Amino acid sequence: MLSRSVTQQYPEVKPDLPPRSRGVIALVEENCTSCMLCARECPDWCIYIDSHKETLPAPEGGRPRQRNVLDRFAIDFSLCMYCGICIEVCPFDALFWAPEFEYAEGDIRNLLHEKDRLGEWVSSVPAPPRHEANAEPPKEVTASKRPARGPSTGGAAKPAPADTEGPGEAKPRPARDVRAIRPPGRLPDQGAGDESSSSGEAKPRPARDVRSIRPPGRLPDRTPGEETPAPADEEPPAKPRAPRDVRSIRPPGRLPERPDGGGERPDEEGP
Repeated sequence: MLSRSVTQQYPEVKPDLPPRSRGVIALVEENCTSCMLCARECPDWCIYIDSHKETLPAPEGGRPRQRNVLDRFAIDFSLCMYCGICIEVCPFDALFWAPEFEYAEGDIRNLLHEKDRLGEWVSSVPAPPRHEANAEPPKEVTASKRPARGPSTGGAAKPAPADTEGPGEAKPRPARDVRAIRPPGRLPDQGAGDESSSSGEAKPRPARDVRSIRPPGRLPDRTPGEETPAPADEEPPAKPRAPRDVRSIRPPGRLPERPDGGGERPDEEGP
């Protein structure tokens, strides 16, 4: 209330718009591959794309390839809600926001912009913002500055540093052979002529043959000719019965056959 209101004299004075304002969508036709992602993701279905496939001649010894050729790319700004989803989902940077907003029409049908008119807005697309001063450079720039890896040049070998100890410098330990490192739980190998010292160190036991270790619950094998004495209070084992011939077992309900092999049954009467 204490300051005067300033009225911008439009259209004589152009307004100062933000650099990334959403005015109109610009199309870079060379980057479009007709993938149809923008048309499928548009919530208003205001993008129309037509294309056809073109066969490219193959080089010598190769196979011909096909590519999509863009025939039509149109946006109906009478339906567009300026959400920017088509620009975000484009994987090839073919769509951009331009700050132009002076494209009003007297006829609503003229708000359908074809690819030729969408390409005219590319010149007003602002440049992307610069990186921060203390930000890390892109990985592509870092990789391009690395020296090329070429074959090593022949020449005099670099002399090894002298094994001298300066004041306050520790002498590096020699490299240890990794083959001499025993796994945990394994006893150190003892040489043929090495003997345990008499200063209280225990002599390592020789390795036991794993084939002589019996599993739990199994009785030790007896030596041939050795008999196990039976306890005094134990009864002698019963004599095993001889196996019975299964052919002598009659089925249930059948009378046993008489040894004479014939004759009449007691309940049968003669003629």
